Amino acid sequence: MSDVPFGRFLARVTACHVVTYFVCGVIAYYAFHYAGASASPDVSCYLRPVSSKWIPLGPSLNVVRGLIFALALFPFRRVFLQEPHGWLKLWGLLLGLCILSTAGPAPGSVEGLIYTQMPWTAQLLGLREVIAQTLAFSYLLVAWHHRPGRAWGIVMGAIMVLVVLASIGGTLAAQPPAR
Repeated sequence: MSDVPFGRFLARVTACHVVTYFVCGVIAYYAFHYAGASASPDVSCYLRPVSSKWIPLGPSLNVVRGLIFALALFPFRRVFLQEPHGWLKLWGLLLGLCILSTAGPAPGSVEGLIYTQMPWTAQLLGLREVIAQTLAFSYLLVAWHHRPGRAWGIVMGAIMVLVVLASIGGTLAAQPPAR
């Protein structure tokens, strides 16, 4: 299996991240009733309300996170792209460094449980979404590498562009009309 150049890796990581972020976010929004949860006193001190103009912009801004992930993961790509069970290794890395052991007190992380006043039950609610998203991201990225094909790039690229355009459109629609 050949090595992947950085440009292709960047495109795949970004597309996989944006698409899985959006899909898991939409599912979680409805399945876990985020509109009500974000209004609760336990969470509202930490998260913007779903009516904020920044919320619909989130998926398009995750293109930047895709770039950051690609830069951070590229030196280690062979471990998860070429070794057996690579997607599981990548998912373990993301669980350990991005979710459970963050540098700051993010909800659901060890730091969050220790240093925030948010009840642990409220902190654990968001873990369902991020665990599912990182699992989907890891599996999709490695699967794309193992079964490369033009269709992957077309489908994932098109979905990513639609997500970004919908995100920007939702943000513009949420803006009050100019006077």
